[in-house]
Amino acid sequence: MTLSLIEGVLLVFVLCCAIGAAVLRDVLASLMAFAAYSLGISIIWVMLEAPDVGLTEAAVGAGIMTILFILALANTVRPQENGLFESISVPTVVLVGAFVVVMIATVPSLPAVGAEGAANPVVSGEVTQHYIDNAYADTEVHNAVTAVLAAYRGFDTLGEAVVVFSAGVAALTVLRQEVFA
Repeated sequence: MTLSLIEGVLLVFVLCCAIGAAVLRDVLASLMAFAAYSLGISIIWVMLEAPDVGLTEAAVGAGIMTILFILALANTVRPQENGLFESISVPTVVLVGAFVVVMIATVPSLPAVGAEGAANPVVSGEVTQHYIDNAYADTEVHNAVTAVLAAYRGFDTLGEAVVVFSAGVAALTVLRQEVFA
């Protein structure tokens, strides 16, 4: 599996944002790195042809969570600290490094995004074919994507809707209680 230039740049960007969110001492800077990380992940989801997950990540991760974190930060006292970065423990770096190596070792076994036929088991798999063949008969919904999201994965979709709704209600609750001067 080879990465295009844009994919490589995006992965490096996301990795740098994740490291920045973890090691920056300033909470606001760490929060901005987290928001950038979440936005980068949402773009990756769109590139992986999962726009519903990308939209949810952008709305909840980069949007609502960033607003809630900023409001929480505005309502707390920020202590004066010396230094720009947190201290990093060697055992933690070794453990995280080992995990990253294991995860990277699995990447070559993944099918290429958009690969045709047998190269992509998602497209040519039995489950996909079952949904295509039986979506209307099982659900009487004319659109196969809607049938999968509403019928076959109904509880998962309901869970995602509850998360987005709850995040919206929490944001509105906090914003109504906040006094902006």
